[in-house]
Amino acid sequence: MGIRISSNRGRIILIVPVLFLFLLTACGVAANVSSETKPESQPDVAQTQDVQHSESLPVESLPVESKTPEGSPQKSEVSAVEPPVNDPTATTPPSDSVIPKQRKLPKGFVYVDEIIPTVQLEVRYYGDYNFVGERIDGYKAPVAILTEQAAKTLKEVSAELESKGYVLHIYDAYRPQKAVDHFARWAKDVKDTKMKKDFYPMVDKTKVFKLGYVASKSGHTRGSTVDLTIAYQKTGEIVDMGGPYDFFGDISSLGTKLITAKQTANRNILKNAMSKHGFEPYDKEWWHYTLIKEPYPKKYFNFDVQ
Repeated sequence: MGIRISSNRGRIILIVPVLFLFLLTACGVAANVSSETKPESQPDVAQTQDVQHSESLPVESLPVESKTPEGSPQKSEVSAVEPPVNDPTATTPPSDSVIPKQRKLPKGFVYVDEIIPTVQLEVRYYGDYNFVGERIDGYKAPVAILTEQAAKTLKEVSAELESKGYVLHIYDAYRPQKAVDHFARWAKDVKDTKMKKDFYPMVDKTKVFKLGYVASKSGHTRGSTVDLTIAYQKTGEIVDMGGPYDFFGDISSLGTKLITAKQTANRNILKNAMSKHGFEPYDKEWWHYTLIKEPYPKKYFNFDVQ
């Protein structure tokens, strides 16, 4: 006698295997999804190694992280900040900025600060605070250059003054001929009087050459003349000489009676030390001295101050 299976029971038997296969497939997909999704608290091993490696790098090799709003790039390159177009310091670097030297000076010339490390430099013709009111031609760096003989002799002066509590403060040294030519053009421009109040209030600028305040052939151009004063060694403050540098007037003369006894004594401290070591003063300008035994007494140079 054969076995009879009802149609309903047959359908159930066929459905069970199909459901079993469906469940197995669903579980497999869920397992794959679970294995690919990692908690945020557990970084990838390779990612951790990268972080450890970056921490061991030198500081300068690491990228600079910029604090920017979300959506902005997180890494930025370091770049120089350019001054605004209307910034006056864009054309005249500050006095404490580092200016590279040319290094290859003509034979027989040296940088004064390399011979006298304690010297203070305030090269007026490199800036715009001078009787012309602008940077003078040929001054491409705020450095002082002299002939080797003048610089070494000036070092002797410096040593003597330092023993008394002073240091040298230089306004100008070697001056190219192109700078003197610049002065000549300025003297002919009668409309330009912007610096008259500070430097030549009682003088007609067209007569500065005739009066001896500026020379068409300057001793500075021979490389052994220096404009200078002294400052207190402890504070760096400039000693009171009774009159400003490059002032065209009687108060600038060495023998003037327009200053106090103390100011005259201060001028004599500089004068006596300079004269003792072979520098000749210029009577009309208390700051101006020329090496008597200069190496180029008849030669005028025109290389740039740089």
